[in-house]
Amino acid sequence: MKAMMLAAGIGKRLFGEDVNSPPKVLMEFGGKSLLARHFDSLQALGVDELTMVLGHRRGVIEAAAAALSPPGFVKFVCNPRYLEGSVISFLSAAEVLASGDRVLFMDADVLYHRSLLERLTGSVYENCFLLDRDLEEGDEPVKLCIRDGLPVEFGKQIEGDFDFMGEWPGFMAMSGPMAATMAAAAGTVEHADPMAPYEDAMARVLVSEPPGTFGFEDITGIPWIEIDFPEDRVRAERAILPLLG
Repeated sequence: MKAMMLAAGIGKRLFGEDVNSPPKVLMEFGGKSLLARHFDSLQALGVDELTMVLGHRRGVIEAAAAALSPPGFVKFVCNPRYLEGSVISFLSAAEVLASGDRVLFMDADVLYHRSLLERLTGSVYENCFLLDRDLEEGDEPVKLCIRDGLPVEFGKQIEGDFDFMGEWPGFMAMSGPMAATMAAAAGTVEHADPMAPYEDAMARVLVSEPPGTFGFEDITGIPWIEIDFPEDRVRAERAILPLLG
């Protein structure tokens, strides 16, 4: 299995418009950066290779990654348009998406217990989302909706009929063919709107594929947090970090 991680953004909601702000993936919790934690988890799970899509302060991330990882483990791809929609960062990883290998997709700005990734990589579903039923109210969380035991809708703005929904933490697994399908959908989305989020491509594929193409793993109770706002950083330090062991 190969992994791809999006780490290009400036973190505007966390740091404002400061072009010298630190990359979110280098934020430290308990004296250890998110990047170091990602590397430890991926290598423990036997992931062969990680492609990181970089933009904002990429040189700083490259240097940190080189110091933390064994030779050959990390590849870097630059997205010079990182101030536009995240769908462009997704497309920047076209090589790994077209590799034919199973792909583990990751957002870089998440603090989590390793069992979250174990649940995903060990799933019986080749194409697999994660879902946390402890869903925060509002439009900010990305939601996965389930009907008759299957994912049927995905995104921040949800309509339609479903049995329940949960929050998606920013990780998923895709078969080789599905990764290529996702890349094609991302190209369509980017052509229509370069400011679009990559989740629009995932939502498009989910609703267009036959039922049962995707499964999900319920990770309710596993500690994790996506760090988008200053209050997320505080909660990560005070509430999530002590649960990671």
